[in-house]
Amino acid sequence: MVALTDEDKAMRDGRDGDAVAAAMDLLIRYADALGAEHLCETRNVAGTNTQPSPAKTKLFEEGGWSKAFAVISLDCDDDITVPQMKVPTCQLQHGFGNDALGIMPYSERNIELQADAESFYSSKGVNVLATCTPYQVGNLPTYGEHVAWMESSAVVYANSVLGARTNCEGGASTGSASITGRIPCWGNHLVENRYGTHLIESGLRMAGFQDWGMFGYFVGDAVMEARPVMVGDLGQPDLADLKHFGAAAASSGGVEMYHIPGRTPDAPTLEAAFGGAAPPEPLHYGEAQRRAMYDSLNSIGNSEEVDFVLIGCPHASLEQIGRVARALEGRTLSAGTELWVMTPRALRSVADRNGWTATIEGAGGRVLTDSCPAMSRVAPAGTKVFATDSAKQAHYLPAILGIEAWFGTTEECVDAAVTGRWRGSLAPAAVVR
Repeated sequence: MVALTDEDKAMRDGRDGDAVAAAMDLLIRYADALGAEHLCETRNVAGTNTQPSPAKTKLFEEGGWSKAFAVISLDCDDDITVPQMKVPTCQLQHGFGNDALGIMPYSERNIELQADAESFYSSKGVNVLATCTPYQVGNLPTYGEHVAWMESSAVVYANSVLGARTNCEGGASTGSASITGRIPCWGNHLVENRYGTHLIESGLRMAGFQDWGMFGYFVGDAVMEARPVMVGDLGQPDLADLKHFGAAAASSGGVEMYHIPGRTPDAPTLEAAFGGAAPPEPLHYGEAQRRAMYDSLNSIGNSEEVDFVLIGCPHASLEQIGRVARALEGRTLSAGTELWVMTPRALRSVADRNGWTATIEGAGGRVLTDSCPAMSRVAPAGTKVFATDSAKQAHYLPAILGIEAWFGTTEECVDAAVTGRWRGSLAPAAVVR
């Protein structure tokens, strides 16, 4: 049975009210099921409460947002009052907001409900960042900090790039953590569970985040939920590269943490990545594997006529938005093709000031916030074929929406938006000598 501190017991026994007691009851049951010996203290929670899913909408209609929070986040049927968040808590991506009205087939009623939920949860202390990349807009946990985050691409980035400690949590555990400052201490919270398990040796240089996306897709499929360590002449990846690598590895497998010796903070050396143990025999990533990943990601594309181009999964960084804007200068989208660039609302404001939004919209594209087609399950009406530079979206969206997919570089995707046709191809890789 999980060991509790005096503070844990006081919260469990109702000192801080019924909602906190219910949250502690849930977390204790969760910890016992996981075999956790104790609870971690956390001051950083990233969850999702505001998207009006059918279940949340029904509960809201029965008893307001307090009812929805009680049932979904606390596993509690009692009438409770949602208290102020005990620790800093942010809302991840949710449904589309007002900037999508008239642009996509997303329920106006859902947009209204979501705005109401934002008002409610903001009053309780939730920061509505509304992005799958909270680390791009101010939520940057420190090295070694215990956090409670949802969203696979955010979790793998937090563990691997930032050196924070989190498992891939759910709505109930993050909701309960937000009002208690506690989360079961198991899995990635424990140092012994953060060492590498597999060695991946690349014989190719990474030439941008398309290559990092394909590499991640290979690694996730190869190791599934284990912890890969990548070596080779990988160069100096930037935020977008590591964001796409982790998102792809979490999609084809279930990777929550990886190491790149000399690049990621838990692995200053190869020896450190494996906790002093001898590295296993390496798995090789070369031109044949790269081609196989490209072919797999493009295996659901048949028609070369593209209806829809999606950039920004995970949400686009400022550099990515600028790259799209530069590729669109002096050009106009095909009359039959939509282009959506998804980004956090905070970064949209900077893109507006930089003139990039005006360039993209002047060409006929859209810069949208808060959500994505996979999260909200919508695409432009009539979409049959889409193109993306995201291995994650190429993996998920065809199954979610029943459409065809093309995967390529950002520039190839912009070209498809302008011409209405897919003309991408896999460029030769740079082989390490």
